[in-house]
Amino acid sequence: MSQRPDLQQRRAVLEHEWSRWVPRLSAQGARPGGTAALRHEVTESWARSLISVDPGRDSAPVTDAGPVHQRWTSSPLYRPVTALAGELRSIAEDAGFVTAVTDESGTILWTCGGATMRRRAERVNFAPGGRWDEQAMGTNALSLALRTGRPSSVFSAEHLVSALHGWVCYCAPVHGPDGRVLGVLDLSTTWDRSHPLAMSTVRTLVSTIEARLGPETVARTGQVRLTCLGTEQATREGRQLALRPRQLEILTLLALEPDGFSPERLRAALYGDRPVTASTFKAEVSHLRRALGGGVSPRRYALTAPVSCDAVDVLRALEQGDTDTALRLYGGPLLPRSEAPGIEEWRTRLDVAVREAVLASARPEHALRYGERAPYDAEIHEHALRLLGPEDTRRAIAAGRLTTALRD
Repeated sequence: MSQRPDLQQRRAVLEHEWSRWVPRLSAQGARPGGTAALRHEVTESWARSLISVDPGRDSAPVTDAGPVHQRWTSSPLYRPVTALAGELRSIAEDAGFVTAVTDESGTILWTCGGATMRRRAERVNFAPGGRWDEQAMGTNALSLALRTGRPSSVFSAEHLVSALHGWVCYCAPVHGPDGRVLGVLDLSTTWDRSHPLAMSTVRTLVSTIEARLGPETVARTGQVRLTCLGTEQATREGRQLALRPRQLEILTLLALEPDGFSPERLRAALYGDRPVTASTFKAEVSHLRRALGGGVSPRRYALTAPVSCDAVDVLRALEQGDTDTALRLYGGPLLPRSEAPGIEEWRTRLDVAVREAVLASARPEHALRYGERAPYDAEIHEHALRLLGPEDTRRAIAAGRLTTALRD
């Protein structure tokens, strides 16, 4: 290939930069600078990834969030990808690629390709059930596309994990009608087959998949999405609903308690002993009902329209023993600015549940990830140190956090 000497040189330069910077990032928390060889988004991803990922690991971890086949057949991407499967297989086999489709969490749900490339991919668990999000597998094209919502490519030693330095990956996120990322399409091959046309191929395939998303996807993604952990907003089809803080509190309580509230109990959960007129309380509920196009039953207040909620998703993950997913979704305290008694009670319940799951976990990455959001929780940092081996470079991160927590 005419490009091969250039690719060899690029790979050699990146290997040098990887060897130079990754150990420093692990031990000192430094940041690379002054080099044209490394992209900023790559080095920033290295720094984030080293909190939970050993660069020497040999393969991606396996998801523990349920049967992969069932998740695939229920995915909104299943029908459009299946309709395009023949073309995807042809492209992968002819060009020497392996093709993968993930869900929105970075878990691979489907792959295709020639036998040789599939075998290579399986060695690093680039296969259904493999987790390729940044927390699980560090810097790679899939994790960058999920994080940024934009097409991404990662070549050779731009990957954090050294077992992937022989690869080049091209991928683009698949967006639903409301703009939400439903998953990622990836084309991967060996570094020496890197080609500038691969990215345009991925973009074209993703456009085709998005055009084939059926009416059921529109209905599914058209529901209200409530984000109330660490922030507070409600959206529908990518547009933010005009809700005041009190109405977001009501929506959050109704999402967390699907059996609903009597008027008296909901009023107490919102205002406690504060003297608030019945007309003020009813006006807040009425505004929320109008914003949802109905969606709240009268007399006993409960949701009658579908609302997805990050706090509910975290609780469901914890009930299933899926601490990985719970921590990925946990963005911080419930409606952090709210002083409503019912919200404060749920906030404590959620915080305690997540923290206890972390302390019960035998995986140090859970304590490290939670420790990012709990800098003054010495018990969490001590737990991380107990789980990390003496040679694990991530001990420096946990030790530094523990020192800060004890000092304060």
